[in-house]
Amino acid sequence: VTALERQVFDFLGYQWAPILATFVHIVVVILGLFGTVQYRPRYIVVYAVWAAVWVTWNVFIICFYLDVGGLAKDSELLTFNLSRHRSWWREHGPGCLHEEAEAGLQPPDGQALLPGVGCALEHGYAEALHSALQILVALVGFVYACYVVRVFTEEEDSFDFIGGFDPFPLYHVNEKPSNLLFKQVYL
Repeated sequence: VTALERQVFDFLGYQWAPILATFVHIVVVILGLFGTVQYRPRYIVVYAVWAAVWVTWNVFIICFYLDVGGLAKDSELLTFNLSRHRSWWREHGPGCLHEEAEAGLQPPDGQALLPGVGCALEHGYAEALHSALQILVALVGFVYACYVVRVFTEEEDSFDFIGGFDPFPLYHVNEKPSNLLFKQVYL
């Protein structure tokens, strides 16, 4: 649910890199759920690996919006230089007052490119909070995926095919030939 919510806000802000990453995330989450329901540990391992990648992506997003290192939230890195738009939260954050642009200076698609004024929460912090929530959910999902894979693999190892790999089978076959089997019975 949180990934779908994030996808909506990325679409509203024309953030193409996060849109692609979130789409892949949604597909892998569905694959992981399918693996859990169908008892397919490989699909769950794919989800667990993706959860680690997803945490890394979200750490990058937090660093990007908080201007950590050489990253700058005003760059066009997340839009692939396809549009001048930034985060949807930049213009529509909680408590933001909208300044109307002059009639001749508005962009052709109708979306204002002016940041909101007097916002209760700056857009970089809103994006960082979204990413922190994604990290929390991904870490819980990773732990759960590791647990489910362990349970599924234990179940596979403990299955006994009548006298199979179990050291103390319920059905025991004597492997040494008995002399009684080869003696003929005389009446």
